[in-house]
Order: sequence, then structure tokens, then C-alpha cells
Amino acid sequence: MKKYLVKKVSSPLHIDVEVPGSKSITNRALLMAAMGKGESELRGVLFSDDSDCFLNSLQELGFSIQTDKRRRCVRILGQGGTVPKKEASIYVGSAGTASRFLTAYLAMSDGTYHIDASEQMKKRPMKELLVALEQLGAKITYLEETYSFPMKIEGMGKNKDIAEVELNIDRSSQFLSALLMVSPLRFDRLTIHLTGQRSARSYVEMTEQMMKQFGHPGVQQLGENCYQVCKGEYESKVYQIEPDVSAACYFYAMAAVTGGSAVVRHMKKDSLQGDMRFIDVLCKMGCTISWTEEGLMLDGPSGGKLKGFDVSFSDFSDQALTAAAIAPYADSPVTIRGIAHTRGQESDRIAVICKELERMGISCRELEDGVVITPGEVHSASIQTYNDHRVAMAFAITGLRTQGIEIENPMCCKKTFPEYFEVLEKLIANGK
Repeated sequence: MKKYLVKKVSSPLHIDVEVPGSKSITNRALLMAAMGKGESELRGVLFSDDSDCFLNSLQELGFSIQTDKRRRCVRILGQGGTVPKKEASIYVGSAGTASRFLTAYLAMSDGTYHIDASEQMKKRPMKELLVALEQLGAKITYLEETYSFPMKIEGMGKNKDIAEVELNIDRSSQFLSALLMVSPLRFDRLTIHLTGQRSARSYVEMTEQMMKQFGHPGVQQLGENCYQVCKGEYESKVYQIEPDVSAACYFYAMAAVTGGSAVVRHMKKDSLQGDMRFIDVLCKMGCTISWTEEGLMLDGPSGGKLKGFDVSFSDFSDQALTAAAIAPYADSPVTIRGIAHTRGQESDRIAVICKELERMGISCRELEDGVVITPGEVHSASIQTYNDHRVAMAFAITGLRTQGIEIENPMCCKKTFPEYFEVLEKLIANGK
């Protein structure tokens, strides 16, 4: 499918769906299961381009892995922190989590590895993590551009007692998550001093909670910008992965913009995922929520009459595009702040929001760390997706209220949600 023409709906959508497992939790669980002792069974796994890259990389590194895509299950035989093969080549594609987490993992090893990535990933931030790994003792040879893929990593080898390192996470909190997860393999105690300005760390909190769930004693925070992690082992276990809240939010936004309702099954009140905060934004826009036996139910405002807002998305920036996609239907300006770091994601998402909304006739002002969107009449348009899965999935929602919104390269959504447009098509058909 090279293009997808969104069908405008004439009545509110009433949605009842299940979504794939969380990408963020899936990839953290894959790494911790591999670092554990013995066989772990992961349930509710997301199978997508990103997780496939992670799984393929682990297999290339010598891990014994069994997958059952029908049951969304993966079994991994963990090796207690060691990498089975002492020499290997892996390809991490466009997966930010695989790129950062596996790079840090191999830097802590006693082997030599080549890592390559897609052209898109070669342009995404890695330098801050790589500098920290070099300072800690890894030897990294850059085979093309400095601080980018492809690269050769010679692991730091011997166990180390105590170390300190500085790290800037302004461009990605995954740098910190990577160090927290893998440093217990090599260091008795590692202290990480954060040097940047970014205070939003919901994904770091997810990492800390999952480390405890896999048996590590936990991370200490010594002040706002200092983390300390001590030596500890990961346990093998049966682990249930939460539904992907990032994916769920698209369906809640569909209910909001059509004045309908949506329930996403198996959502958890105590979810580890920061994107739950987008539900609060939808409530600011006029939606109401309730918890049912099936999951979280959201009701959109009558007629899809949404309210404007001014909110920082720093801690749930994946939903900035979703908010931008429904902003044209608000009754006052929508201001999205705190997303400067998204300029270095799969696309420059701030620039993309402005460019694609303007393509639809909507006025959008770019800020240093966000956008101001002035609602107006949406025109038909062909939306460019920049091979960015979230652009494709978000702007499809805009087309539910305006005829003629076409999504170019829709299947870039395979990165995290391969069935997205198939599910959307069924929802539209059922809503007629």
C-alpha cells in the first residue's frame, strides 16, 4: 500500500479495540531477559520492525530465542550478563531503543562487535551516549562518520569497582536508560551526573521500575541530576508486557475528534508508560474518562467540539503529533511545548507538524521547543510521512473529519504498529 485515502466519517465512532504490546516495555524486557540467568517468557510482545531488529540482533549475538507471533510470546535463554558470541555483526535498523540499548550492552562486554543501522538512524543522536561509554572504558571505532553508525565496539572487559561519568540526555533519555540497565554487569557502583536541562524522565522511571521487576535491587537518585546504580543480577521470569499506550492514544483521539467513544482493552491504572498523561490532555479538550472491566473508556465531547490548550509534552512527546492532528478542530489555539528533542527523532517532528498542517490550510507557528496551532478549515491534502510511523498514524485521524486526506507511505507504521491501517479501516466500516 503506497497511499491510504482516509474515509471521512459521518457519525461518531464507537471504538472497542486491543492494541499491540508496548514497544518501550518490549525492548527493555528483551534486553533484561537476555541479561538474566535462565529462560524468561515474555508475553504480550510487540512484533514490529523495531522489535524484530532487537530480536534478530540478540540471535546474531548467540542467544537462544523462540518466538510465537500468534500468541505474542518470546522465550529467551538468558546468559547472566555475558554475550554468547565474542565476535558478531548486528543491524539495528531504525530502532532507537535497539541502537542505544545494544550499543551500551556490547560496550560492557568482553567481545568485539560491528553494529550498523539504517540511513535514518545514522542521523539520529548517539554522541552523548558514545562519549560516556568511551570514558568508561569501551573502545569504539567509527567506520564512517564520528559518533554514528556503522561502528566497531571493543567491550571494556574486566569488572570495574567504582566509576563516575557525565551524561547529557537533552536529546534522548534513552542514553540514561541504557546506562542504568547495563552498568550492573560491569560496575560495582556507577554514578551518573546529568549535565543538560531536560527534566522529563518518564521513560527513565519505566526503566527503573522494570529493573526491579526483573530482580535488580534498584537505582538510587542522589539529587535531581545524579543517579547511582550498583552491581546486581537480573532474574529469569514470566513477564507480561502492557498494551502500548502510545498506540492506544490514537484511538482515544479518534473518539475525541468524532464525538464518539473508545475503550482500549487491558489498559492499566498503574501503567509504567508516560503517554498516559495524554489522556489528561484529552480531558482538557473536553473528553471524559471512566475505568471499566474491559479497560479505560473515553467519551469525546458532543459533536467533537474540542477545546484549545497550552501544555508541555516533554514527558510524553510521542503524542505531540497526535495532539497536532486533532488541533485544527479545537475552538481556540493549541500550544504544544517541551518537545525540542523531537527534532532528532525519526523526523524533525516540530518542522513536520508545521509543514503538514500548513499543507492542509492550517496556520502553525514554530517555536524553539514546540508549536502554536491556530484552528481553521482543513483542506484536502496528501500528507508526506518522512518514513516516520507517528506522522502516518496521527494525521490519519485528521482525515476522519475532512474529506480527501491521503497518507503517503502509510506502511512506515510497521515500525511499531503494522496492523494500524487495517484496524482503522475496520473501525470506519463498522461506524457507517
